[in-house]
Amino acid sequence: MAVDGISLEIFRHLFTSMAEEMGFRLMRSAYSPNIKERRDYSCALFDHKAEMIAQAAHIPVHLGSTPMSVQAALQAFPAHMMKADDLFILNDPFAGGTHLPDITVVAPCILPGEKHPRFFVANRAHHADVGGKTPGSMPISEHIDEEGIRLSPQRLNQDTIDKICAASRTPDERKGDLFAQVAALEVGKQRILEACERYGAEEVSLHATALQDYSERVIRSILRDLPDGESFFEDILEDDGFSDHPIPIRCKLRIHGDEATLDLRESSPQIRGPLNAVRAITISAIHYVFRCLAPTDVPNNSGVMRPIHVLTTPGTVVDAQYPAAVAGGNVETSQRIVDTVLGALASHLPDRIPAASCGSMNNLTVGGIDPRTQTPFAYYETIAGGSGASPQGNGASAVHTHMTNTRNTPVEALEHAYPFRLTRYAKRRGSGGKGQHNGGDGVIRSYLFEAPVEVTLLTERRIRHPYGLQGGQAGQVGRNQLQLPDSSPTDPTAQELPGKCTRQLPSHSILSLETPGGGGWGRS
Repeated sequence: MAVDGISLEIFRHLFTSMAEEMGFRLMRSAYSPNIKERRDYSCALFDHKAEMIAQAAHIPVHLGSTPMSVQAALQAFPAHMMKADDLFILNDPFAGGTHLPDITVVAPCILPGEKHPRFFVANRAHHADVGGKTPGSMPISEHIDEEGIRLSPQRLNQDTIDKICAASRTPDERKGDLFAQVAALEVGKQRILEACERYGAEEVSLHATALQDYSERVIRSILRDLPDGESFFEDILEDDGFSDHPIPIRCKLRIHGDEATLDLRESSPQIRGPLNAVRAITISAIHYVFRCLAPTDVPNNSGVMRPIHVLTTPGTVVDAQYPAAVAGGNVETSQRIVDTVLGALASHLPDRIPAASCGSMNNLTVGGIDPRTQTPFAYYETIAGGSGASPQGNGASAVHTHMTNTRNTPVEALEHAYPFRLTRYAKRRGSGGKGQHNGGDGVIRSYLFEAPVEVTLLTERRIRHPYGLQGGQAGQVGRNQLQLPDSSPTDPTAQELPGKCTRQLPSHSILSLETPGGGGWGRS
């Protein structure tokens, strides 16, 4: 058996297609708008050591963290204990997960005549409510137990499904989404079996390893072309929802030969509020940044991180330990880690690194009782912003950037599913930073609630601007505004809401989010 360029490309396409087909099955089978419409999920294939072989172009924040979930399942249930029809589930951030709404399901692929898994398939989906102190399970929390049900690696069976449904405000939706995850894994297992029947199991395994090795060689080549040296960059999370103390993330980047070391050990100690990130999230953010340096056709797998060494201190905001609150670490702190690492890389690659993008996923959760059905509902979405300008051109407007790759919830789908509607959805013109190349603009998204609701906001870049590079101006910060129904028609003054808050709102309140623009690049 030999691996040449042609066969490597065939298998790259084959593995990626498997992950993409799993994603299509998950999206089409899902119950919730968050998965069906926004496509907040990721699907991937792994080898027998839980090293990632391929991931579809889904959610970047899942890139480096999903392998840790598969590894956690393998540690809890060694290969000799696994059966062909087993399914494993987890969401514990301190045992392979990221934050509690992200539920990962793992299936071993045991081929006919073999006793142990040769491959694994896994998917991760963001469930719109898994319990916790506020609808949507993204609260301004102080302790992990306030954020919802926490699942250590365990077999997925009816008892587990019942526990998840009992914890959720929307049990039918949870059951439907879990079944969709299982259906997607069945597709992945079937496609791997078909590939092994067609090419032979050893040939498939050989090419899986070869693809990981190829990605490693590409990243090493990129690093080898950079001058040896060190750089330092610091960026700031604005607050944790309880105090206004800034939360620094500090990165010392060292390039030496064909390897890179990123030292984040001097970052802030873990904090009271929910912006703590477990190490899996930090690895994902760094994986994403270095994958962006490679050509688009390079396989996205575990080989990318082999030349990259990440140093963190347990008990910091980038390596949080139990019982830290982590709901926002996955969505907000991951974005700031990316901003920090890109800032450090700008010294080494000034002609490639873009200015800061929006820097927030602009998280919104809404819950209450739907007056149309008299049943509870919980809704979650992230909202687009502007991307940073680059040496090659202007930043894109009204897009999800960096660690998020979801879509918006279409206006029609939102109004069909929930008792609220959009009164405005527009580009926030002029919010991108000016420069030789301008940053992209954010968006304005306004909601009119037609029932009493509980709303939680987890947003960043409301005080500190997304930075420009090479003389470009910073992007505009975002704004969160609330107009209550008892406002005078002649003086409809909107209240400014903080970046992180929970509010009980009466019917006919209007909430408007204006998201940040991207930074500019170069002097105009």
